[in-house]
Formats: sequence, C-alpha cells, structure tokens
Amino acid sequence: MGLSKRLEEARKAFAQRDMEASALAHEPSRIVQAAEEEHGGASHLYIGDMVYGGLDGIITTFAVVSGVAGAQLGSNIILILGLANLFADGFSMATGAYLSSKSELEYYEREWQREAWEVEHFPEGERVELYEIYRQQGYSEEDARRLVEIKSRDPQRWVQAMMIDELGLLPDERKPLFSALATLASFVVAGSVPLIVYLVGLFVSLSPSVSFPVSFGLSALALFGVGAAKVLVTERSPFRSGLEMLLVGGLAAGVAYGVGALLKGIGA
Repeated sequence: MGLSKRLEEARKAFAQRDMEASALAHEPSRIVQAAEEEHGGASHLYIGDMVYGGLDGIITTFAVVSGVAGAQLGSNIILILGLANLFADGFSMATGAYLSSKSELEYYEREWQREAWEVEHFPEGERVELYEIYRQQGYSEEDARRLVEIKSRDPQRWVQAMMIDELGLLPDERKPLFSALATLASFVVAGSVPLIVYLVGLFVSLSPSVSFPVSFGLSALALFGVGAAKVLVTERSPFRSGLEMLLVGGLAAGVAYGVGALLKGIGA
C-alpha cells in the first residue's frame, strides 16, 4: 500500500467524517505495513506543476482565441496566434518553474551547509538556540532539554531540526528539470484544447459561427475538469474547485473578447 496511499485514505476518511475508515487507516499494523511497502515513488510530486500548468494553458490560450474572435480576424489568425502563444508561453512557464525550483533547492542547500558548519563549530550555541526554540513552541524545560539531547546525538538529525524548527525550511524533493517538463507538457496538452476545432478547420470547412462556440465548449469542459483535478493538490470539493476555475477562465476570456471587439477595426 505505501505510506502515501495510506495518507490518501486517511484524508478521504476525514473529508467524509467516516470514523470507521479513519480508524482503519490508523491501525498500527497497517501503518507499519505501509512503511515497509513504501518505495518512494516521486510521480505525485509533480501533480501541482501539471495541474497549474494545465490551467494556465487553457486560460491563456482561450483568452487569445477569444480576443481574436472578438476582433473577427479569421480562423487562420486565431490558429497562428494561438499556437504561438501556446508554445512561447508554455516555454516561458517551464523556464520559470525550472528557475524557481532550482533557486529554492540552492537556497535550501546553502542554508543546510551553514547550519552544518555552525553545528560543527559552535555546538553549545546551537544547543541553546534549539532549546529556546522548543521553549517558545510551548515545551516544558525538561521536555525541551530532552528533545535537544535526542536531536543533537546525530549531526544529520540535528541540522535537520535546525532547518525545520529554526528556519521553517523543508526539502523539496522535486527535480527542477522534471518540474519544468511537467509544466510544459501539461500547458501544451491542456492549452491545445481551445485550438482543436481550428486545427480540424484546416481539413474541414467550418464557419466562425460554429468554430468559436465549439472552442468555448471544449475549453469550458477542460477548465472544469482540470479545476476539479486541482483537489489533488488543495483537497477541496471537486465541483467547487472546477466551478471556480470555470468562472475565472470565463472572465479572462470575456475580457479578451471585449477588448478584441472594441479594437476590431484598428487593423483595417
């Protein structure tokens, strides 16, 4: 089963206030078994990148489609600008995800090295610092001293305690390159949905009065679906999450369509 799956079961039981399922998920024997079966699969680490990349892809691409449709510039212009935005913006987002993840990783490693150096050269000062942190967290003097004694027995555990309790830093297990690729792939795949009908229009004659409504419908379904999938990250109601993203995407598309409609004669 693994710890991650057991955690998902516990979350689901809590959301449903199912005492029986929650008790089952917290059985000591099942927890031990889950720990033994945990293989450290990392695919779930990139769910957030994929969900938010997909949402941005749909919203920005359909906003471009709406703006050009509002300006009544033709399906070929919609396709050109839509594809240009899809790949350019997708690459930009992937680059941002890579640099952000890389910067956070470098910052964590730099702080880890500093704490490790301080633990090695100023152990007494670090013990006092950790003790004061635990006291501020509400531990009694005896418990705080005991915690410091336990944590400081192992240098790795000691530094980790300083990183978490003093700096509030947790390690990010995501690989910057994988984070960027997950963002790019989801952006391009989900962002291509509003353009599907226009790609079909290259081979089948479709009037603008048909193409845009179809694009709108596909985009709405995709927005709602990816928004609902956001609960994998936020653990909220799928319907509410999907509806929120549908409203946000619809608002962005409405603004873009309005701007296009106002400026439709500017290029004439």
